[in-house]
Order: sequence, then structure tokens, then C-alpha cells
Amino acid sequence: MELLELMRRRRSVRHYTGEAVPEDKLKMVLQAGLLSPSGKGARPWEFIVVRNKETLAKLALSRDNAHNQRMTAEADVAIVVLCDSQKADTWVEDGSAVMSNMHLMADAIGLGSCWLQGHLRTAADGQSADAYVRQFLHYPENYSLVASLLLGIPAKHADPYELESLPMDKVHYEEF
Repeated sequence: MELLELMRRRRSVRHYTGEAVPEDKLKMVLQAGLLSPSGKGARPWEFIVVRNKETLAKLALSRDNAHNQRMTAEADVAIVVLCDSQKADTWVEDGSAVMSNMHLMADAIGLGSCWLQGHLRTAADGQSADAYVRQFLHYPENYSLVASLLLGIPAKHADPYELESLPMDKVHYEEF
């Protein structure tokens, strides 16, 4: 599949069948994340793969949003992306590149995925999403939550974006 076509098809999936994500497909998504670019090649990321339903239920409360809570509960897997802010001053960007690569790979192999922002978000209990998730995933203080990628077998998939509908008026050319 051509990359632009893959990007056109990639959509956030918010409803899952409940079927298990095959281990080989999960591994491919993780490999796509590990192949991501990073500033100065620092690779400041670590991933925590969550399959346990009780832990997924806790992770659902990392956002003060009922819609995200339901979606997390339906997912089979969450990949929590953390970055070490002491390794790279581009840790947020590096973690975002990881999320983007994994999101695209999931769609390419027939999985549904949804990016749940963690950085600068508030948990259901009012504390930062990072502090809340740290309590039960026990990651070191120098790591910060970037986001979680939910994975599952899609119950439905939205229509692809139409290239003709892209807002090309947001592209500006400057000639010197």
C-alpha cells in the first residue's frame, strides 16, 4: 500500500469487538514505534504494554472524560508511551513520532487504534494524568507520560479521508 493511501485510510477507531489482538500484530506495532525518528538519535522512550483488564480500567481514569473511559475499557491493549526528559529536550516530539508510527502501522495491519493524549492532561481524580498513571505503572520520576495508544479489532472503521477535501488553503508558499 502506498504511504499516502495508508495515511488517507488511517482513522481513529473508538469501538472494538472485544476480540484479542494477535501477538504478532502487537509486535509489529511495537516495532514501528521503535523505528521512529528522535532528536539526535536519543530514543528517550519506553513502552508499557497493558493487556490486563483491571489495569486497563485504571488507565481509563487517566483522563477526565467519560468517552475516553469507555473507549479504553473496550480496547484489548494499550501501549503507554513514556519518555525520559533528561535524555532529550525533544522528548514530547519524539514520543509523538512514536505514537504516529504505531498508529499508522496498526491501521496498515487491520487493527483499530486511538491516540489518548496524556501529556498535560488531567485524570478523573483531578491530578495530572502522568501522576495518576505513575501510581499503578510505577515508572521512574525522570519518565513522563506522553500518550497511550489503544488497540483492538475494530467494530467499524470510518470512511477514508478524501484528498480533494483536504484544506489546501492552509498551505502557504513563500518565494524568495
